[in-house]
Amino acid sequence: MEEPGKRVATRGVTCFSKIKMFLLALTGAYVAKSLSGIYMNSMLTQIERQFNIPTSIVGFINGSFEIGNLLFIIFVSYFGTKLHRPIVIGVGCVVMGLGCFLISLPHFLMGRYEYEKTISPSNNLSSNSFLCSGNRSQTLTPTPDPKECSKEIKSLMWIYVMVGNLIRGIGETPIMPLGISYIEDFAKSENSPLYIAILETGKIVGPLIGLLLASFCTTLYVDIGSVNTDDLTIALTDTRWVGAWWIGFLICAGVNVLTSIPFFFLPKTLPKEGLEDNADVTKSNEKEKHREKAMGKKRGITKDFLPFMKSLFCNPIYVLFTLISVLQINSFIITFTFMPKYLEQQYGKSTAEIIFLIGVYSLPPICIGYLIGGLIMKKFKITVKKAAYIAFCLSLIEYLLFFLNFMWTCDNFPVAGLTTSYEHERIQQPLYVKKNVLAECSKTCNCLTKTWDPVCGDNGLSYMSACLAGCENSDGTGINMVFQNCSCIQSSGSSSAVLGLCNKSPDCTIKLQYFLIVSVFSYFIFSLAVIPGYMVLLRCTKSEEKSLGVGLHTFFIRVFGGIPTPIYFGALIDRTCLHWGTLKCGEPGACRMYDINEYRRIYIGLPAALRGSSYLVSIFILKLLRKFQLPEETDSSETELAEMKLTEKESECMDVPRSPEFENNRELKTKL
Repeated sequence: MEEPGKRVATRGVTCFSKIKMFLLALTGAYVAKSLSGIYMNSMLTQIERQFNIPTSIVGFINGSFEIGNLLFIIFVSYFGTKLHRPIVIGVGCVVMGLGCFLISLPHFLMGRYEYEKTISPSNNLSSNSFLCSGNRSQTLTPTPDPKECSKEIKSLMWIYVMVGNLIRGIGETPIMPLGISYIEDFAKSENSPLYIAILETGKIVGPLIGLLLASFCTTLYVDIGSVNTDDLTIALTDTRWVGAWWIGFLICAGVNVLTSIPFFFLPKTLPKEGLEDNADVTKSNEKEKHREKAMGKKRGITKDFLPFMKSLFCNPIYVLFTLISVLQINSFIITFTFMPKYLEQQYGKSTAEIIFLIGVYSLPPICIGYLIGGLIMKKFKITVKKAAYIAFCLSLIEYLLFFLNFMWTCDNFPVAGLTTSYEHERIQQPLYVKKNVLAECSKTCNCLTKTWDPVCGDNGLSYMSACLAGCENSDGTGINMVFQNCSCIQSSGSSSAVLGLCNKSPDCTIKLQYFLIVSVFSYFIFSLAVIPGYMVLLRCTKSEEKSLGVGLHTFFIRVFGGIPTPIYFGALIDRTCLHWGTLKCGEPGACRMYDINEYRRIYIGLPAALRGSSYLVSIFILKLLRKFQLPEETDSSETELAEMKLTEKESECMDVPRSPEFENNRELKTKL
């Protein structure tokens, strides 16, 4: 008989080592990684403006995370199961923190941000020198100088951001595959969907915090504390505004390191959930040792890697599900990565306001949908086939709602010589024509035609600069500067202008609300489908292949979705640019204004085409599932015991070839 003290000590260790303790720590890691991920996506526009780079390069920076993840995902997923999984996850969290710190480093290495402008912040002679004057010579045109370009881009400082994001991707690699496999190994099969739903909820709580943090940081000027913000001639809605993006990355670095701490105190293995008695724990450990011994007779640490790979590729359900995931992920990356930029250009709002609205309207319904989806799977013990049909129907409904986004649209900003004519009637021009920038009213002003420093006239039209509006003098300082006697502004008032683009019509604000309301329903319906769909992936693979299967699934998503999508879509966005910013050396910098009609067709049309093709593949999965006889609900312990015996038998017959149909049929006859 055991001594009482020894029994109490054993129970204390067992209590600490329960799967729920690991679930709590893993949820914290999910919150931290999703916090830094969504913050990175929200700051892409700020990074683009800070380093004066096109959207295609920004897409490459964003894709570097997937490259880092790709370098290690398969090997970590496979070899990680042989190692101490909690410690490997903890090390990954620390590496993510280091990556976030490296991303913020350029701010401390480069000088102050200098935005493109034609006027000085004070009302003096230098400011008047940039207004309309017929006596000025053409010396205002910038002289191309390669040294100026090299100096302005700070020796390609954006490479630090790219490398930091790549390191962040490396650190994120072990969290999902090793965490999911750890839960699948030691949790009850009927509790697994709920636990995964809790993890997915953590992936929503993190972005919610991240979006709020991003919204706050973008309201702060990038060089806060080192410049006088009263002298700024740009507002939050200006496309030259850069928020304090580096502050959030420092916070993300600290959060990721803190969440790593619990993993270093968690055990390598746990007793199967529900086996609370010491006798049951001992019995479970003996079975686990016997299982590892049986598998180790003919398999080393690498001998079963290729057989596992072959088995997964011969699994038609797994292969088709991976193809669907690649198509869907391409669509979602386009939608979420470039949503802040799209909504800014579409509805004329500031980055801070857009990011805040995205967080408030999108993340709570997704969080609720994940939890409800997991509870439904647990409550009704839904089988694999039913889960596939539920995921298909819900996703299709959400897809149809997506097309409503074509209705909530606005026109381009009315900029004279760019999107409209100089005449008061505002005749729309589909494309930018350089010769239209100068009108009769400003031809004698000798203005810079490429510099972007817009003003809004009393007539409701915007002009690329005060000089191009024909303004002869100014009054006031900073953002409150007013330009007067503007010859190109035809109005019954004083023919004056103020800094910044004119606001879009009030109808745009109403349409933005419609867009967000539809998004609430779309995100909720989509999140309901995520857990059933993900369980199809988990249940169509063997238990010993589960970690590698999840890792390989993520690998293909990275290769064909995460890496190329932001790059090629960023290049497509660049093609819709109407006016590029200009560096001091005369080279183009970041885009200042897009053709929103063309942008909208690409932003909504391309994801719709990708998702539409994925539903054709989904039909094949539903037809394949019909061919298999799925069992009714059985006792979980019997299922686990049968699976263990089958694994022991496989270790003895490893060299005997079997058909893929037999393997898939056996695995699909496992209770969800």
